[in-house]
Amino acid sequence: MHSFVPDPTRTTDLRRALGQFGTGVALITAQTEAGPLGMTANSFSSVSLDPPLVLWSAARKSQRHDPFTNAASFCIHVLSADQMEIANHFAAQGHDFAPYLYDAGPNGAPTLHGCLATFHCDTYAVHAAGDHSIILGQITSAAIQPEEADGLLFKRGKFGRFTPS
Repeated sequence: MHSFVPDPTRTTDLRRALGQFGTGVALITAQTEAGPLGMTANSFSSVSLDPPLVLWSAARKSQRHDPFTNAASFCIHVLSADQMEIANHFAAQGHDFAPYLYDAGPNGAPTLHGCLATFHCDTYAVHAAGDHSIILGQITSAAIQPEEADGLLFKRGKFGRFTPS
């Protein structure tokens, strides 16, 4: 076991250590003044069932940070293992929705077709947290795909799949 104290000179070590924890991959979308916007995130987590709250984090240095932290509502899409292309697409840029089928959700946020689950949220709170902002959303509508499918995972800087046993 390699021990270290996290500091600005050890960000590579810290990123490597954090990368040992596999996370699900989500696509966050919002309708903004400039049109639909998307961002791939692996920081999605449930917070509370009553009220129904979830969170995700946006990097403060991202050009998409301010539109998301200022959005009144957003949609979280849980991606399947077959949606790696979507994850890569919205990790690189956030405005081009042309390759994908989507509708406006109940809160106006773009809702892509074929995701494992969707959570339409009103922004509940935004908290500054180091080099990210934590965005809390209150779920106002949710949907789940009726068929079982493998989830898309992110671990050690790579996408993969989760197949329940």
